[in-house]
Order: sequence, then structure tokens, then C-alpha cells
Amino acid sequence: MRFVLTDEQREFARSLDALLRAADTPGVLRAWAAGDHGPGRALWRRLGDAGVFALAVPEAYGGVGPLPVEAAVACVELGRYAVPGPVAETLAAGVLLAGAGGPAAKEWLPGIASGAAMVSLRLPGHGPYALDADATDAVFTVDGDGLRRAPGPGELSVSADPARRLFRPGPGGEPVAGGRAVEAASRAAGDWASFATAALALGCGEELLRATVAYVKQRRQFGVPVGSFQAVKHRLADTLLGLEFARPLLYGAAVELTEELSGGRAGAGSPGAGAGIGSGTGPAEGTPGSGLGTGRGAGSVGAGSRTGPGMGALGAGAAVAAAKAAAGEAGYAAARTALQLHGAIGYTEELDLAWWLRRARPLRDAWGTPSACRARVLAG
Repeated sequence: MRFVLTDEQREFARSLDALLRAADTPGVLRAWAAGDHGPGRALWRRLGDAGVFALAVPEAYGGVGPLPVEAAVACVELGRYAVPGPVAETLAAGVLLAGAGGPAAKEWLPGIASGAAMVSLRLPGHGPYALDADATDAVFTVDGDGLRRAPGPGELSVSADPARRLFRPGPGGEPVAGGRAVEAASRAAGDWASFATAALALGCGEELLRATVAYVKQRRQFGVPVGSFQAVKHRLADTLLGLEFARPLLYGAAVELTEELSGGRAGAGSPGAGAGIGSGTGPAEGTPGSGLGTGRGAGSVGAGSRTGPGMGALGAGAAVAAAKAAAGEAGYAAARTALQLHGAIGYTEELDLAWWLRRARPLRDAWGTPSACRARVLAG
């Protein structure tokens, strides 16, 4: 199956690219790592104005979602620019609070959707840490069927990426919600956090590959660019293949999440049917307004359709796990390639690319290590 973004989704990606290109994200990253969150929060608000965080918040609370496909598009762009802050966690918190309902949803979701609020979270089965808890307006934790707001950021732990600060929230805190709704919402939020992190990892890998290709065209050895050496070409080609194989898994997971949100209903084939996932009408085009296109189709099928060689046999959770394993490992492989082909300059703090190099491995392991994700795929 070939997934193709619609014109609207591609334009959304281009608008985020333009916003982030003008934002000096290396400078924002350096400030964030040093504890100055002002530039990062200002960028966060601009991303909120662009609608990024509204993609995980229902319309009833001021959002436009949940829209997994558009969230993947946004997170790939944010990954390409290594935007600091708990991006995946805030998106997942939108899903968590919407599912739990109650006063906390009404209090926090409008702010999350607009970018005015930045939140982090800790969920069972995903480690003891809350990312960037010192920079957020709230940290939510789930224990069993209880959702609480942590009393503070907790203890700081060392991270491989100084711009990804890990905290251990302490026990206790203000009870927010409880019951089976919290358990179900926690599972859904975990899938969204893993899904968004997979997209961030894919974007990070893409930028590492782009920068490395540009560098080997400039660096010369024996009178020729090192990029002309066959061994270098093979290494770059292998890196590209890993990233390109991860991409359809990411969008396949978006399809499965969309079907899960729509209750598995088969669409009627009209533009925007279901949650906006459609099949393309040609080799490289989707139906305008129908969401994600699949280029093999001849007509339009809704999000609930199981026709074609999709990922429907896996289910949403396993599809997300497959995407996370592939994207995480592809992004980390891109970092290893970038470091080797840049040589000693790749180790220097002055090189902006060092921030992407440090980010790739934490993204690979956050919200599901490759081994844990593969086990989930095998379990179905």
C-alpha cells in the first residue's frame, strides 16, 4: 500500500517547515538545555497558533481532533527541527484527559489545544520519568485506575540529550479522575505518545540524513568529494531505505488509530468519510479533502475499510508498536551514519547537528524500546 498525503496536508507540512526554519531552533535548544525555557515556550505558543496541539484535542474542548494523520505530519516536521519540550507527552495528555473527562478536561484541554499550556505525563508501563517536568504547567500521572496531578516536577535524572530533561515525579498529588475510563484513556494515551515519538524519530532521522548528504558533497579527500566513494554511497543508501521503510508504517499506524477512533466503521467513500483517510485516485494523488491517500486505489474508501494490503490485521496498538520500532531504529541508524561520515567534527558542541545526534537514541527508546515494541507486534 502506498500512502500519499493530500494537498492540504502537504501545505500544512510546508507551513510548519517555514515557521520552524525561521525560529532558530538550535538556539532554542541551547537555551532549553541551559534551563532558559522562554524561547522554547514562545515557539510552543506559535506552534499552538498553527494548530499542532489541537490535533489531539476533541472539538468539544477547543481542538480539531483527534486527527492522527495530521498529528504524524506535524510531528515529523517538529522532529526535523528538534523542537524542544514534551511534544509527544502533551499530545498524549490531550487524549488522556479527553478520555478521562470531568473538570480536569474542561480546565486543561482548551489551553493544550491553543498552546497556552504545556504538560507532561507518566503512564504505567512506560518508565518512571516525566519529560521536561520543570518547564510544564502540569504533570499528570496514572497509577492503576487513578489519574493525579503530580505535586511538582520531582528529582532530575541524567539524560543522554541535555535538551530532554527527565524528572521522577514524587508520590501523591491532586486526584483528577478515576475508574475504568482512566484505564482505557491511559492505554490510548500511551499509544499516542509512542506514535508521536515515532514521527519525531523519523523527522530527526530525515534531518540527520539531509545534513550528512550535504556534508559529504562538500568534504573532499584525494581531490574528490567523499560522497563519491562507493562505501559512503552504500551507507547513505542503507540509511535512506531504513527511513523510507519506516514512513508507511507510521502512516499505517495513523490509519489504524483513525479506525479505532471511528469505532471501525466502514466509510462511505465520500470526501472526509470516517476520519479522513482515503485511497488515492492515481499513482501519486489522494482525493482532496479525504485525508491520507493510498496510491493503489481506484476511487475512495473510508477509514474503516479493510480493502487492500493494509495493516488492519495488526490493530492500532500493534501497528503503532511496529511504526515505533522501525522509525526509532531508522532514526538511530541515521545518527550513527551521520556521526561516522562527519568524522571528528560530529563530536563538537559547536556543530548544530550534535543536538540531533544526541536526540536520536532517546527517541528510539522513549515510549517503547525496539524490543518491547517488537514483542507487542508479535503478541498482536
